[in-house]
Amino acid sequence: MTATKASVFDHALHTANAWLHDVAKEFGTDDRQFVHRVLRAWLHTLRDRLTVEATAHFAAQLPELLRGIYYEGWDPSAVPQRYDAAEYASRFARDATISLQDVHRVAPTVTAVVQSHVSPGHLGKVLDQLPKDMRALLRAQA
Repeated sequence: MTATKASVFDHALHTANAWLHDVAKEFGTDDRQFVHRVLRAWLHTLRDRLTVEATAHFAAQLPELLRGIYYEGWDPSAVPQRYDAAEYASRFARDATISLQDVHRVAPTVTAVVQSHVSPGHLGKVLDQLPKDMRALLRAQA
């Protein structure tokens, strides 16, 4: 493998690790499995509520490795899925393996980290496509 190809993979790994590091820092944890679970749950619950077009536009902002996680198991013929904030929270809790009560603390924390890594205003445009109660769940700091 050439040095150029290796540096592309190194960059992809470094960028994904930067996002994971920032999530871990916000939670004050070294538990990489927890960090991966909550970021993955955040990405999947958002993705499944968006249209195909919105999903693709948001994915373009993600690092390559996280984009793979984002699209993992996605069925574009089955979106957007219609569910309310309570079901959103339930899905998030289940996928992140956290308590339902913790969703109101965890989801906005992950949102803040994602916001810090994407283009200014981009995440806001994505979240604006969600019903008001879901936006509140993802944005509100407990």
